[in-house]
Amino acid sequence: MTTKLTLTMDKSVIERAKKYAKREERSLSNLVENYLKALTYEKKDKKEDEELSPIVKSLKGSFKAPKDFDYKKELMKRLEEKYL
Repeated sequence: MTTKLTLTMDKSVIERAKKYAKREERSLSNLVENYLKALTYEKKDKKEDEELSPIVKSLKGSFKAPKDFDYKKELMKRLEEKYL
């Protein structure tokens, strides 16, 4: 079931987001929904690990980031550099 959501944000952000969505051939609603899904995702059980390929499983845990590393912030920075 879908429900309408009204958001208020800076006009320039909306315009850039619309351009990005168009380039990616996706709707703005789809982008926002998928972002919110990723942001609020909670792993329910270990079943997710079973779906990983052997290569990915072997790499899992091999990188140790600094405790203050904010991957979401870094990802957004890289996306902005690439697309905006």
